[in-house]
Amino acid sequence: MAFRRNEKLALAQETISADEEELLETIIERMRAHMSQDFAPEEMERGGNTKTHGVVRGELVVHPDLPDHLRHGIFANPRSFPAWVRLGGPGPHTPPDIDDVGVLSIGVKLMDVPGPKLMEDEQHTQDFTGISCPTFTTPNTRENAYLQYWSKRELPLWYFLGRRPHILDLLMQGLWSKTQGNPLGTAYYSCVPYMLGPDAAMQYAFFPQGKVDMKVEGLPGRPSDHYLRENMAKTLGKHEVCFAMTVQLQTDSHRMPIEHAGILWPEKLSPRVPVATLRIPAQVFDSPAQMAFARNLSYNPWHSIAEHRPLGNLNRARRKLYYELSRFRQANNGVDHIEPTGEETFS
Repeated sequence: MAFRRNEKLALAQETISADEEELLETIIERMRAHMSQDFAPEEMERGGNTKTHGVVRGELVVHPDLPDHLRHGIFANPRSFPAWVRLGGPGPHTPPDIDDVGVLSIGVKLMDVPGPKLMEDEQHTQDFTGISCPTFTTPNTRENAYLQYWSKRELPLWYFLGRRPHILDLLMQGLWSKTQGNPLGTAYYSCVPYMLGPDAAMQYAFFPQGKVDMKVEGLPGRPSDHYLRENMAKTLGKHEVCFAMTVQLQTDSHRMPIEHAGILWPEKLSPRVPVATLRIPAQVFDSPAQMAFARNLSYNPWHSIAEHRPLGNLNRARRKLYYELSRFRQANNGVDHIEPTGEETFS
């Protein structure tokens, strides 16, 4: 931590830079241009976490007897919430799985969540998002704008190794990147912080429980272009899958920063505590109708109650970024935004 000045901030304290709005507009402009460059009208995919392996039906079951300091927001009482769980690739493209398989992503949309929301476009949802690396690709919005510059030019490696190198970010991503075998057998991390109640900050994670078949048919040759979805379908054709949801409280504002998403919060300072179980029952999820539903859904961490308000500059950017890009995608595809209820059925 010697390369970072200790600002001696309070726990859960944010620091807002004067140029955040300008950087955000740059990111939106670059990502929107990249989406237009890569996808035809009526076939537009997400600007990030692009390839959808599947959206599956699940439920989040909050554990009973949690300690009082964790009983905030959706964890206040033992109950279950219906969920739509999206598992996807990193983006910004949709190549054969084996060509872009180092990092996977998750979006968990809970429904029937009471209380006012921080965004008005959905009234009853709470979204949690994560990737399979515990630190984010870029530490902040400034460097994210730089990444989008090289990404649009199809040269993202220059973000890590160019004139403004990001060697530590590359090392962290490399430590967790691997040839993924099954999205249902991978751990996912929030990477960025959120409130837990009125005065505490947390990061969360989802860890797979039990055995999941991770074999990749076809290696060392070329597997199926969509083998991750196919492996998900095989798994859920046989049995349910569960993830343990854990939270990690911020206990040191310097070593567990709010505004720097490239630093791993030390578990020695704050262990991860299980608070809920994400249960995904056996099911069929890959019908054309359900895949079309999956394509239209919008995940945004600001679909949230105040007790889980997103924190930090990347999260502050996500509010408008995710909203603008999802509406841009939906408009190009000729569909309206939908707020799911969990009662959806597909033939």
